[in-house]
Amino acid sequence: MKLLHMNKKVVLMDWGLTDYQEAWDRQEKLFEGIVAQKTANRKNNVETPTDNYMIFTEHPHVYTLGKSGKVENLLLDKSGLEEKHASYHHINRGGDITYHGPGQIVGYPILDLDNYFTDIHLYLRTLEEAIIRTLDDFGLKGERYTGFTGVWLDTKDPIRARKICAMGVRASRWVTMHGFALNVNTDLSYFGHIVPCGIDDKGVTSMQKELGSALETNQVKSAITKHLADLFGMEIIK
Repeated sequence: MKLLHMNKKVVLMDWGLTDYQEAWDRQEKLFEGIVAQKTANRKNNVETPTDNYMIFTEHPHVYTLGKSGKVENLLLDKSGLEEKHASYHHINRGGDITYHGPGQIVGYPILDLDNYFTDIHLYLRTLEEAIIRTLDDFGLKGERYTGFTGVWLDTKDPIRARKICAMGVRASRWVTMHGFALNVNTDLSYFGHIVPCGIDDKGVTSMQKELGSALETNQVKSAITKHLADLFGMEIIK
């Protein structure tokens, strides 16, 4: 049901460094609140505006496996995870396995797409476009790679093509959760312990590696926020 009075306001949150399970639980609470409001609206035949959130966070070293992923794409056993001070979670987003860790900007848009557009394909492409525009702000040419989600560099060269931003989302009743992970100042060695996103013949990179120096993550977050707001027509509330 498309809302007649769409709420374009998005509450911006920065959770800082957050344990993955804690962040997942907090996401679920916000997600379930929006779904409950939509259910109540439908039951009571009213149009109380639904909320939208944009969350930034970083996680301690963690590997997450999506619904369609293969556990064998994690190349560490329990003792290996302990040695790397990393945790592991099998979660309810789409996609295969990925890594999150310090120096990586993780974005969790929790949006009621009835406030914007009800098209998951377009939603993913719009998230990609926000990251592509952000990278351009810092002098990097991000691209889509046919057949893959996320944002890549040098896609015209299959040997050099490398992923800089992974994406995996969940949506129910047009409410989204999970999102994207942009490698900014990320320790890329942790990707060596998985088959990233189930792709065994492509590299992974970071903004720091490509530009030769560390970046101020708040500047990158500001750029992402600006482009998300422009592309979705959001009004950001801090």
